[in-house]
Amino acid sequence: MPDTPNTNTPADPTAAELDATRAKLDAAERELSNYKLRLADYENARRRLLQAAETERKYVYEPLAKDLLTALDNLDRALDAAKKAGDNGPLVTGVSATASQFLDVLRRYGVTRIECGPGTTFDPNRHEAVMQQPTADFEPGQVVQVVQQGFLLHDRVLRPATVTVAAAKAE
Repeated sequence: MPDTPNTNTPADPTAAELDATRAKLDAAERELSNYKLRLADYENARRRLLQAAETERKYVYEPLAKDLLTALDNLDRALDAAKKAGDNGPLVTGVSATASQFLDVLRRYGVTRIECGPGTTFDPNRHEAVMQQPTADFEPGQVVQVVQQGFLLHDRVLRPATVTVAAAKAE
């Protein structure tokens, strides 16, 4: 049998066919890369949206809590006035129980008092200084008196504590 070329084997690809195949491969790789970038962008946007929704849920009660703090302040002022007057009757007991219940309800929603008292170090992130008082009893920069209690909503300052801060005593 004479040697005849095998018609089943493909002929050598020409340069034009190779270039066309390479161009298609490059286009497919670009599309895959773009797809991966769009997918990553989508995942990042989804994650940011979920974080924003969680933050919104966490702090949704902020306006209500701020408004209710005024009522709690008034209950505290009434208790202080009654104690200064020496009154310990049932009305004072009732107001005290109401203030305590008020704080318990606020605590359930993440509102807590900023722990602050005379002798604590002034923290500008949690305290608002309304006055400086020269004194030898406290180191400069320490709280001398709490004028109004401060509150946190979870980890965010809802209202800073209003305080008087110690200053160096003039010699």
